[in-house]
Amino acid sequence: MTISIKNINKQHVLFHLIGWICFLSLPYLLRGTTPDPPKINPNLPPPNANATLYFTLLSMLNIPFFYLNSQFLIPKIWTKRNNVWLYIIALLVAMTTLFYLNGLGKVLLFGPNATRFPRLGTIFQTLFVLAISTSYRIMADNIRKEEVRKEQENERLKSELSFLRSQISPHFMFNVLNSIVSLSRRKPDMVEPVVIKLSELMRYMLYESEGTKVLLSKEVQYLQSYIDLQMIRFGDDVIVSFQKPEKESTILLEPMLIIPFVENAFKHGIGMILSPEIHIAMEVDEKGLVFSVKNKINPKPEAKDHASGIGLSNVKRRLALLYPEQHQLIITEDGHWYDVRLHIQV
Repeated sequence: MTISIKNINKQHVLFHLIGWICFLSLPYLLRGTTPDPPKINPNLPPPNANATLYFTLLSMLNIPFFYLNSQFLIPKIWTKRNNVWLYIIALLVAMTTLFYLNGLGKVLLFGPNATRFPRLGTIFQTLFVLAISTSYRIMADNIRKEEVRKEQENERLKSELSFLRSQISPHFMFNVLNSIVSLSRRKPDMVEPVVIKLSELMRYMLYESEGTKVLLSKEVQYLQSYIDLQMIRFGDDVIVSFQKPEKESTILLEPMLIIPFVENAFKHGIGMILSPEIHIAMEVDEKGLVFSVKNKINPKPEAKDHASGIGLSNVKRRLALLYPEQHQLIITEDGHWYDVRLHIQV
């Protein structure tokens, strides 16, 4: 849910307003427990008539002191100038002014015989407001810094995901174009249907996968088109099975997330391999998506090119960013079979 700055400001003001109302209400709520006011001139009205008003005015004097400390002294002197001593001096001047105004209030309410010096309760209340004001400012700064850090981290992750997703298409096109070149030499009559099938895949990559996530059915359809494209190329030279989810699912998945595993199977599971086989399976359980792809491999290690592994390293990074603590990827190799099992909790 997105909250606008305007709404945040309204909530902020309301929070402060309620806090100060409660603070100013304390003298009335604790009327029976307030300390005795200063001795007054006997010719003035009884002290109890002005005692509550005195403590209310004392509390009101702390309101500007609260904001002076939290909105000016700490951010402008302590934080910005990094000058603690100047902050302490400015704070002492502000507190002295506060106590002076408090003394004037006593004289006006209780007469010239009232002492102008702050009593212990007055000092304690001012120090309490100072502590609350300082804590408030430190907490507000920490929250603001954390929000900025999270925003920067989100932007960094978005940029990285955008870059990783943009890598998928060139890598995919690189492999498919190599396949078309090879096919044009061996079966030139099959080039046209391959190009048509490729255009369908490109339409998906350009338009369908622009959103953040797509329906699992869209990804299954895309995967089937890719398998069909490869079967046009290899025909009966390879055994391929694709087990789709039995029921239609509303699961949303990051687009083109699992195709690199299938690409890898066709790239390394066909070639100098006797009776190549590729088995792909997808199913949906109560926890999410279970995907597996298994292909035969050459027992003798292959010479890897520099482009090899781009897709796999890409998808591993995307899984770590998009599904942290929500996926399990297990890749095993026994010298004859290369097995990938992926479980995503969505």
